Amino acid sequence: MIHVGLIGFGLAGRAFHAPVIRAVPGLRLTAILQRTGNEAAEKYPDVRIVRSLEELLAMKEIRVIVIATPNDTHYSLAQRCLEAGRDVVVDKPFTVTLEEAKSLVQMARKAGRLLTVYQNRRYDGDFQAICQLVADGVLGRMVRFETSYDRYRPKLRPGAWRELSRPGAGILFDIGPHLIDNALLLFGLPEAVTADVRAERDDAIADDAFDVMLHYPNNLRAVLRSSILAAAPRARFVLLGTMGSFVKQKVHPLESNLRFSKLPADGVWGAEPEEEWGVLTVPAGDSFASRRIPSVNSDYRDFYANLRDAIVGQATLAVTPEWALNVMRLLELARQSSEQRRTIVL
Repeated sequence: MIHVGLIGFGLAGRAFHAPVIRAVPGLRLTAILQRTGNEAAEKYPDVRIVRSLEELLAMKEIRVIVIATPNDTHYSLAQRCLEAGRDVVVDKPFTVTLEEAKSLVQMARKAGRLLTVYQNRRYDGDFQAICQLVADGVLGRMVRFETSYDRYRPKLRPGAWRELSRPGAGILFDIGPHLIDNALLLFGLPEAVTADVRAERDDAIADDAFDVMLHYPNNLRAVLRSSILAAAPRARFVLLGTMGSFVKQKVHPLESNLRFSKLPADGVWGAEPEEEWGVLTVPAGDSFASRRIPSVNSDYRDFYANLRDAIVGQATLAVTPEWALNVMRLLELARQSSEQRRTIVL
C-alpha cells in the first residue's frame, strides 16, 4: 500500500485529487493538509487532517505528496517535499516559471525521487477517442486541430487568487496547460508559437482569454483557445484532415461529475450520452457520410494508476519531468509572443 498525503483542500484537492486517489487500488489517502476549516475532516473522517507541512512531513509512512495549492506556492512546497525524501505530484501548472520547473527537476534527479505533474484532462474520454483517430490515420494528413475551453462569467470574483496580479494567476496558466498537453500528445513539439493573451472583462487584472497557435510542419496548425466571456461556448474540439473532419461540441462531463460529486458507484465515471459524442465526417462518393465516435472509457484514475505502477517499477511515468518542462516552455513562449506581438520560433 502506497500512502499519499494531499496538500490543499480547495477545488483541486477536494474534487480532482482526493476522490481519485481514494478510488485507485494500491493507494491510500493517509493525510490531508488543510490549514483552516473542517471540510476535509467532514468529508474523510478516516483520514488524518494536519495543519502544517511540518506535521505532514513528520508522518514517515507518507511516500507520495500531492500539491494542490495556488500556483505560486507549487515551487516552495515541492522543494520542501523533495528535500524530505518524498515523491511529488504537482497540480498543473508545474510552477510559475520555466526556471523554477527546471530547478525542481534537478532536485528530484539529485534526490532520486519521482516528480510528475497532474495532466488529468488527457484522460477525458473524448480526447482519448481523438488520440485513436489521429493515430489510426482516419483523418489523413492533419492540417488543423482546434481545442476550446470556454466559460461565461462576466463578473470578477472578489479575492479569487486567479484573478489577482500575482505570479501564475490568469487563465493561460489555468487552462493553457491542459490544451498544450493535448497538442503535444497528438503532434509533439511545434516549430513556432503565436499567441494573444489578454484581459477581456471590465476591470480584469489577470488575463481571462487567450488564443495560441502552434505551428507544425506540412502546414499543420494547432489552435488553443479559452475565454470567460463565451455565453455560447465554441466547439470543444475540431480536427480537419485530408480525408475528413471530426467535431465534438460539448465538454466531456467528467470534470463536472467530480466537481459536484456525481460519480457513479460502479462503471464509467464520465459516461456520455450518444448524442454528445463527436461526429466524424468523411467523403462518400459525391457527398459525405457522418457517424458518431464514442468516447473512450477512461478517467483520471488512469493517471494515479500509472503513478502507482511507476513507483513500484512496473511502468514509465505518463507525465515525465521532461514533458512537464516542455509544457512550461510553451506557456512562457505564449506569453512572450503575446507581449512582443510576434511569432516565436522554438
